[in-house]
Parts: sequence; C-alpha cells; structure tokens
Amino acid sequence: MSETITVAVPPYVQGHALLEGRSVLITAAAGVGIGFAAARRAIEEGCRAIMISDIHERRLNEAAERLRALGGTAEVHAQLCNVTKEDEVQALVDASEDKLGGIDVLINNAGMGGFRSVVEMSDQEWNLVLDVTLNGTMRMTRAALKKMIPRKKGVIVNNASVLGWRAQKSQSHYAAAKAGVMAFTRCSAVEAAEHGIRINAVSPSIAMHEFLKKAAGPGELEALTSQEAFGRAAEVWEVANVMMFLASDYSGYMVGEIVSVSSQRA
Repeated sequence: MSETITVAVPPYVQGHALLEGRSVLITAAAGVGIGFAAARRAIEEGCRAIMISDIHERRLNEAAERLRALGGTAEVHAQLCNVTKEDEVQALVDASEDKLGGIDVLINNAGMGGFRSVVEMSDQEWNLVLDVTLNGTMRMTRAALKKMIPRKKGVIVNNASVLGWRAQKSQSHYAAAKAGVMAFTRCSAVEAAEHGIRINAVSPSIAMHEFLKKAAGPGELEALTSQEAFGRAAEVWEVANVMMFLASDYSGYMVGEIVSVSSQRA
C-alpha cells in the first residue's frame, strides 16, 4: 500500500478583476463555507455589487459586515431567503434586481446534506435534502432567468458534487440531489444558451469547513480525505476560484459543463 502524502495548500491567489463591473447574487453565503468564500472572491475579483442570502439572520448579517470590511469598492447587500419557499426566492431576486441594478451572475450554492443509510432514512429527511439542494437550485434559476432573458445576458454557476458521479454509503439523498443538479444544469443550459446566457456547475469532492465537521460522524471526514490524491480536503476558496472562472469571460464558450474540483484518485 502506498504511503499517503499530503500536498500543502497553495498560496491564496489575489484577484485579477475577472468580475469587474458585474453584479453577483449568491445563495447560502453566510458562515464559513463555499458560499461565503465565493462572495469574498467575487469582491476581490472586482464585482461592483453583491447580494448574499441565507436562512440564518445573525450569520448573514455578520457575513455582510465581514465582506464590507474587506475594503473593496463593491456595494454589499444581504437578504434572508429560504430557497424552499417560492415567495422568498422571488422576493430575493426582485430585491437583487432593484439593489444591484440587475443580476449579472447567480451562484446557486444552497444545499443540504447529512449522513443516513437508506433503511434508516425517513421521507422527511429525503424530501428536505432534495427540496433545498435540487428544487432550490431550480427555483432560483427559474426566477433569475426570467430577469436575464430579456437582457440577453447573464451567467449562472451551480454547486454540484462528485457524489453526483460516485457512490458513497449513507449519502443516497445528497448524491441523488446533486446528480439532479448536474442534469438540471445541462438541460437548463441548452435552453438559456439560446438567449446568450451561460449555465455551468462546479463539482467539488470535499471542501473542509466548520459546519461540515459538525455534521459528520466519527471517522467519516478522515475516510473521505484519505481518498484525495493531495491527502487533504480542498480549502473552500479553492472551489470558489473555479466558480469565479465559470462566472467570468474566461469560460465564455462553456455551456452545461460540470467542472470537477477534486484531487480524488480514480
């Protein structure tokens, strides 16, 4: 058996104005996960205005203050939104249109997971994970496209997972939802492309943050990390970097693609 080697985290990459002059809306962007990392990167990449949303009011307000403290030129706005509620989704998109002067980039980050075997899983657990992760992505995309299509421009980046491709026990609900996000990305992208709008997705393996540590059972994160060729989980900003690429003109010919952000062994 080969020895596991850990490859060090690379230096944090400074911004290169990839989103200069654009407005960005990100769901589930409070706290310490990929959503907040993407919000920070968007500001560092020169966006002119940003709206972050979440269901946790205190964490959302704290996140907005942390983004303002970065000292960038972007206007920072925040609004509560539960992506399982159509009225809240519509209110968020309407507010973003008003406060941002139109949505140039939507990052669908809201998702929900957990560890549960199929035989122990209740209908409620299954339905909630799919409603937040898959249906929420659809609701946000639908609402945003209705605003983007008349302008004939816009970019949507969805957050999927390698579990949409690969099997892992106790993850059937999450894997099904993320596989659905992948299929939804491909199909909606074909429709949106007719209007000059691009939709793509990232597919991370494991990005470590405090909320994930709390949700995982004993030994589960260690087992997942051991499957990574780098011998470590991704930093959340390493995933956010790829989101910025997909949101920028550097990915201008990409439509319906699912980009794996992973060092997993084959």
